[in-house]
Amino acid sequence: MENETQNKIAENSSQTRLGKKYTSIAAFAIASVIFVGGMYAGGIGDIASINEESAPIVAESQTQVSEETVLPHGGVELQVVWGNLGSKLVDAGAIDTDKFKAIYEQRGVFTDEYETLLFGQSNGNLKITKDNAGYLLNLFWALGLASKNPILDSGEMADIAYGGAGNFASTGGWTLSKGNAMGHYSKHSFFELTTEQQALVDKVSRGIYRPCCGNSTHFPDCNHGMAMLGLLELMASQGASEQEMWNTALIINSYWFPDTYITIATYMKSKGIEWKHVSPQEVLGINYSSASGYAQVASKVTMPKQQSGGSCGA
Repeated sequence: MENETQNKIAENSSQTRLGKKYTSIAAFAIASVIFVGGMYAGGIGDIASINEESAPIVAESQTQVSEETVLPHGGVELQVVWGNLGSKLVDAGAIDTDKFKAIYEQRGVFTDEYETLLFGQSNGNLKITKDNAGYLLNLFWALGLASKNPILDSGEMADIAYGGAGNFASTGGWTLSKGNAMGHYSKHSFFELTTEQQALVDKVSRGIYRPCCGNSTHFPDCNHGMAMLGLLELMASQGASEQEMWNTALIINSYWFPDTYITIATYMKSKGIEWKHVSPQEVLGINYSSASGYAQVASKVTMPKQQSGGSCGA
C-alpha cells in the first residue's frame, strides 16, 4: 500500500496512494489472510514445492511465452454485458462524472467507447484490451464498492480487527464519488442475486488472488480486488457459470497484471503446459497469483525486461 492518498486514480492498474492509517491496517490484514488462506487452500505446501525446484529457468526463444499469447493485441471478448451500469453508478453518486472524466480528458483519451460505457447503453459483450484495461478497472472498482453485497457487509472488510471497512485502499482510495466513498459502500442495489448466485460469487471470490497483495477477492482491500468482486457479481446476475467466471477472471487479471501472467505462462510452458491449456482456477489461486505465490514462481524464471504491471503501490 502507498504512503499518501492522492486524488488522481491511474489510467493503468496502479493503486491509489494511501495515508499511513490505511497502510498499517492493510498490512496486518494481508499477513493474516496469507496465513489463513494458505492453510485452507493447501497453498503453503505447494508454494514450498515450487521454491524447492532447481535453478531459475532462463526465458529464451524456445521457452518464453509471447505477449500476444497472454494479451492478444486485438483484445478478448468477455462473457459479460455492461448495459447501462455506468449511468446507474453516476445517478447513484458512486461516480462523479466531472472527477471521473477529468482524469481521461487531461490525457486526451476519453474515447467514444468510454463515453458509452459511462453514460450510454452497451448491449454487446465487453471487450478488454491493453488500452481500456485501466478504464474497465475503475468502472468495476466503483461497481464492486457501491453494490450491496453480504461479502462487504459481513466479510473480512467488516472485521473490527482491521479498524473498519473505510480504512482500506479500495475504500479510502476511491475519491471519484460524490461525497465520501463510504457513503456508497455496499449501499446500492444494481441487481438482485439469487441465493445460488450469491453462493457462487462467494465461492469463486475466495479462489481468486492478485499479485499486488496476499488476499483473495473475498477480501477486496485494494482496487483490483474490489473491481474483481464487482465483475463476479455482474456475471452472476447474468447467469454465468462457475467455469465462465474462472475463465473471465484469468483474462481480466492478465490484462491488469501483464508482466505477472506472461511470467507465469513462461513458467507453465517450461513444465510442458501451454497457456491455452492451463487451469484458470489453479493459476488464479494462492500458489500462483498471490504476492507470495507469484514471488516463488518469478524466482524460478529469468525474464527480459517487460512493460510495467499493476500493483497496489507505485
